[in-house]
Amino acid sequence: MSTGKSIADAGTMTSDLSKGSSAIRSIFAILDRKSKIEPDNPEGSKIKKTLSGRIELKSVFFCYPSRPEQMIFQGLSLKIEAGKMVALVGQSGSGKSTVLGLIERFYDPIQGSVLIDDYDVKSYNLRDLRSHIALVSQEPTLFAGTINENIVYGKEDATEVEIREAATLANAHEFISSLRDGYQTYCGERGVQLSGGQKQRVALARAILKNPSILLLDEATSALDSLAENIVQEALERMMVGRTCVIVAHRLSTIQKADFIMVIKDGKVVEKGSHHELLAIGDHGSYYSLVKLQHSHSR
Repeated sequence: MSTGKSIADAGTMTSDLSKGSSAIRSIFAILDRKSKIEPDNPEGSKIKKTLSGRIELKSVFFCYPSRPEQMIFQGLSLKIEAGKMVALVGQSGSGKSTVLGLIERFYDPIQGSVLIDDYDVKSYNLRDLRSHIALVSQEPTLFAGTINENIVYGKEDATEVEIREAATLANAHEFISSLRDGYQTYCGERGVQLSGGQKQRVALARAILKNPSILLLDEATSALDSLAENIVQEALERMMVGRTCVIVAHRLSTIQKADFIMVIKDGKVVEKGSHHELLAIGDHGSYYSLVKLQHSHSR
C-alpha cells in the first residue's frame, strides 16, 4: 500500500511540475516581451531647456489594443495653446482621459499625430519628454515607499523645504504631520495605507514639486470633500499660471474656470469656448445639456 501511494503521489507531482513549468514559461514570455513604446530607449531628441507646452492632435484615429473593434477617435483634431487651461468634457467613454494618455504617449494613434511644441511626440526622447509633464489621476500611482519618497519622485534633488511647501500647497501637510511617522509613513503597495483623498493629495504634491511645463489632471480632486477641494483648487490655480493645463473633470466648479472648454462627442470636438459662451448656445448645445444633467443630479 505504501508503494502504491508513493507511485500515486509521484504521478500527482509530475502533473504539478508540468503545470508549474508551463506557468514559468508564460511568465518569462511576458517578461521578455518588448514594449512598442519604451521609456528607456535612448533614441529621440532631448529637450534642451523647457517646453512652452503647445499641444496639438491632428486627425487622430485611435482604439485600445484590447478593443480593436471599438474606435475611440475617428479624426480627432484639437489645439491647446501654451500656458492655457483647457477642460475636456463629455459623456463617460467619450475619450477625455484617452487624450491625456496620448499626450503622455502611453499609446500611439493608429493614424494622425500628436504634437508638442510643433514636434511629433514620437520624435522626443520619451523619458525626457515625460520629465516635463505631470499627470494626476483619479487613481494616482503611489509606490511601496514612504510618503516622502513618493513626493520626491517628482524631483529627486528636492530640499526638505521644497517638499513641505509642495505638500502644503496640495493641502497634504496637515494630514501627513498628524500621522505617527509623518513624512516617513509607509504608504503600502499602491498606497493602500492611505485613503483615496490622501493619495490624491500626495500625488498633487508630487506634481507641484515637479514644476512641469504641462500639467494633466484627470479627475484629480474627485476623492476630496468640497472644503478640501476648494483649498486644493486654489493651490492648483496658482500653479497653473504660466503653464499648459489640461483638465478632465465632472465638477462644474473645476471646469468653468478654464480658459477654454472642449466638448468631445462621437470621437470629435463638437464645441469649444468658455463656460458662458457654451451655455449661450442654449438647449441644443452639447455642453448646455451636460450642465443641465449635472444640475438635475445634484438636486
